[in-house]
Amino acid sequence: MVILGRSNIVGKPLIQCCINNNATVTVCHSKTQNTKKITKEADILISAIGKAKFVTADMVKDNVVIIDVGINRDENGKIVGDVDFENVKEKASYITPVPGGVGPMTVAMLINNVIKAARQQNI
Repeated sequence: MVILGRSNIVGKPLIQCCINNNATVTVCHSKTQNTKKITKEADILISAIGKAKFVTADMVKDNVVIIDVGINRDENGKIVGDVDFENVKEKASYITPVPGGVGPMTVAMLINNVIKAARQQNI
């Protein structure tokens, strides 16, 4: 598994979560050299790097599973992910779209956490 990004909001917690579940994780970030070589070997690629359409078709192998956590705006102001979805989707066995992929799950989990916190406060 390769995770692109090491932010405190997504990358680092995700890395820790995966390691806690016994995944072998390779992390790439802005200072990583040979990112393309590393991502091309991944069976699972999670991108939270924060750069619109950063992951291109030549960076992934066939049948990769891609989870795109990025939310960016392209040159036309359209919301896009970190993955160049249209050019990568044919190579992937599964790929999350942006918008509509991970975002709704994030909202659902936030609501779930608010409910849990309210119950703990006996509200």
